[in-house]
Amino acid sequence: MIRATRVRKRAEFERIQKGGARVSTRTFVLIVSGRPDRGPARLGITASRKIGGAVTRNRAKRLVREAFRANPELFPPGIDLVVIVRKPPGSMKAAEVGAEWRGAQKQLARRIEEALRACETAGKTQDDPRIP
Repeated sequence: MIRATRVRKRAEFERIQKGGARVSTRTFVLIVSGRPDRGPARLGITASRKIGGAVTRNRAKRLVREAFRANPELFPPGIDLVVIVRKPPGSMKAAEVGAEWRGAQKQLARRIEEALRACETAGKTQDDPRIP
């Protein structure tokens, strides 16, 4: 089993949240940002105390992690994803979380493409012969 890497450092969360593209669903806000290294997609999760107690927040994070693992086709390599939990998941299952994300797949794919393109152009320099 391939273990997904995670976004862990505050500076990484801030970079993604500041420069990333947002997609909102009923329960979550998904923020995607490109990375120049094209490594596997990484996930970071934010669940504030207004969602509920520790049990509720931890359950929400487990659901998000499982939905991220179960839907690798939504997140290509080179993407950092931060998921903000907006509402308590209640009795949602991981499959329902994945279905909610797939419902926003068209918008999500467009935002991911924009993020990857922005990352590519930011990495080029004026000395780069590929720049027209």
